[in-house]
Amino acid sequence: MTSLAPPGLLLRIGYEIVFDVPAPTPMLLMLYVHPTVAQRLQAPETIYVEPHAPITEHVDDFGNRVGRMIAQPGQVRIYSESVIADSGLPDVTKPDAQQHRVEDLPPEVLPYLLGSRYCEVDRLSAVAWDLFGKTPPGYARVQAVNDWVHRAIEFGYRHARPNKTALDVYTERRGVCRDYMHLAITFCRALGIPARYATGYLSDINAAPDPTPMDFSAFYEVYLDNQWWPFDARYGVPRIGRILMARGRDAVDVALTTSFGPTRLLKFKVTTEEANPAPAQQQQTLQIHEAPHPVPQAIAV
Repeated sequence: MTSLAPPGLLLRIGYEIVFDVPAPTPMLLMLYVHPTVAQRLQAPETIYVEPHAPITEHVDDFGNRVGRMIAQPGQVRIYSESVIADSGLPDVTKPDAQQHRVEDLPPEVLPYLLGSRYCEVDRLSAVAWDLFGKTPPGYARVQAVNDWVHRAIEFGYRHARPNKTALDVYTERRGVCRDYMHLAITFCRALGIPARYATGYLSDINAAPDPTPMDFSAFYEVYLDNQWWPFDARYGVPRIGRILMARGRDAVDVALTTSFGPTRLLKFKVTTEEANPAPAQQQQTLQIHEAPHPVPQAIAV
């Protein structure tokens, strides 16, 4: 566990990803912080590629900043490091937030009630109402969903697979971060609560010791009282130092890298640490870890 966070702090964030690329391969990179938090960066964010490959950028339909490049044959190293300001406070909560009637929801929110690639709302609707139909609607109902998923699912990288859906997670009762979120999102949507998938950096300030390597971290957001609220079904509690990178319907929409051709992942490191810890805290801050990952065409957390 790291030391108590100050009222405001600076976080050093970044990554190093290395692929073996057999032939020129177009790639999408969703490795920037989200435009809504970019103003907190202490300097403009840049993705570096070795050997050099030009990166063009666009903003996708979900508001995420996306890079495009053509990776050249050989070992391709993609890396970045930035410093960003953070409040030092846990995720925002509002226990009395009210649920909207579906007919009162704004049009742009309605897609987050529907099924998506990893969230089979139709197949888990009856389960959701059986489990949570008697809970008070609104924030309390989402909290009940979050608590149930947090308790019911066993975490482990060995349980990861790229085609695992919310129904699989409910049946198998095991998975990784994204699986927790897919199941919670599916339950919320089935209960008439808009929910969307999100991913980003996450510090371990004030968190219980975690033996798993540092990684990007999935979470989800629900729409109550005319705004979106963050929840994390893996950790089960509000966390400090969460930096949003991307949002979408599920993990399909926020894959960190997508390769349009065969590639092999050789290295994956993530950094999230206090940028200027006090000397006595220096040895307690987060370190960069190498994380073994499966070798998918799209890396999604």
